[in-house]
Amino acid sequence: MEPKTEETGMLMAHPAVLRKLVDEYEALQAVDAERGNAEPRERISEVACALCISTGTSDVDAALIAAYHQLPGAQVHDDSLLGL
Repeated sequence: MEPKTEETGMLMAHPAVLRKLVDEYEALQAVDAERGNAEPRERISEVACALCISTGTSDVDAALIAAYHQLPGAQVHDDSLLGL
């Protein structure tokens, strides 16, 4: 079986993988905001990189928006970066 691709030929991450990355990123961001220390920042950076690679984007904000668009049933509130 071949991996799913869009018309652009880009491989698409499995929705379960994207959901896990998005959930982990958001949880780490919340912990970082609450505690304000550097402990989770290295992991935040790793997860952000994985999100960018998984969505074919170059920054975490665009990666999150792209991931939300790819997740089934997700409600996307801001798609302004997708028009760039």
